[in-house]
Amino acid sequence: MLTDYIQADQKFVTCPNQDTVYGAGYQHVDTQPVVIQVPDFGDRFFVYQMADSRTESFCSIGKQYGTKPGFYLLVGPNWKGEVPKGINAVCRASTDLIAVLPRVFMDDTPEDREAVRPLVNQVVLYPLDQFDGKLKTKDWSKTPVFPAPKVEGGGEIKFVVPEKFFDQLPTVMQGVPPLPGEEALYSTARSVLDAAAKDPKIKEQLVRIAVATEKDVIAPLFDFRNNGRPVGNGWTSPSNGAKWGFDYLSRTASAKSNIYDNAPNETRYIYTDVDSNGGRLTGAGGNAYTVTFAKGQTPPVKGFWSLTLYNKHHLFEPNALNRFGVGTKNKDLKLGDDGSLTLYIQHASPGPDKQSNWLPAPADEFSLYIRAYWPDAPITEGSWMPPAVTKVH
Repeated sequence: MLTDYIQADQKFVTCPNQDTVYGAGYQHVDTQPVVIQVPDFGDRFFVYQMADSRTESFCSIGKQYGTKPGFYLLVGPNWKGEVPKGINAVCRASTDLIAVLPRVFMDDTPEDREAVRPLVNQVVLYPLDQFDGKLKTKDWSKTPVFPAPKVEGGGEIKFVVPEKFFDQLPTVMQGVPPLPGEEALYSTARSVLDAAAKDPKIKEQLVRIAVATEKDVIAPLFDFRNNGRPVGNGWTSPSNGAKWGFDYLSRTASAKSNIYDNAPNETRYIYTDVDSNGGRLTGAGGNAYTVTFAKGQTPPVKGFWSLTLYNKHHLFEPNALNRFGVGTKNKDLKLGDDGSLTLYIQHASPGPDKQSNWLPAPADEFSLYIRAYWPDAPITEGSWMPPAVTKVH
């Protein structure tokens, strides 16, 4: 667990937020389940994402579910052990390898940073054989710091190496059994891999195809205009995040551009690369934009909302204000006389009177990203439309 917002210079994963205190842990749960603790968060919004190896959510833990404080057991697909007394609920994954990603909302104030830390210290994960029914705590501010791997260029760590893809695929397929209906697909893949193992020319062609696919098919999915469905004014949004099923294209697009979506009833992600005229968003040349939410038309949520800006690599761009997103967490946003909220998105400051509503942009291409945590019906049903990104000059 972190004890503050994620650092601005991280390149481990694209599109992090600066609204929540994150946690992350990868676990093997078939050999032995793991216990995760849920402290009493009071009125504070929280959600724990439990994702299997397909990045599908398999458990519902969070404020919107009325989750009670206590202990929850995460088990693998084949585990048949006994559930001890004191466990509130059991969550069963379809794969052995899972990712656990808690998110705890925090206001951007010193007071709330102090208030959230005792709670975060109770978000602890451990093997079942360590469970004794007593709440464990861990001072996450004193955990070791491990340097992130070096990254070439300005983008995310390269998790998929096309040249090695077909070497690694058999291991992945072994750990991710086919869904009902996928058996023939798996069988076809195995037959191709078997042929490549016997014939170097086939292997050479597979590598060539993987490299070409990365360039021609996967790389374009990084652009938000190719991810999700149009929701108006140039914005797009996936409606089935973390519930991909057989929608391989959408799952791949999110894995490429902003992996680990929450389920759509937990969070709706809405994003754009363009202004209202279809022009690519860029802070170069003194370009300036506004996003205006009419009175009462900020994203309708029961949790929180934010508008975050990412550079062309879908990462944070350092700026003098150390500000990368605005929304519910900000207590100093200024409303217009008519009750509207206008946000100013540009490289240079819009002036002291507009500073609180300024979202600094790089002098280069960038993207905008709305998060709506615990979205209300107007978002989930599609009647709420995100406002246009208007180019001022």
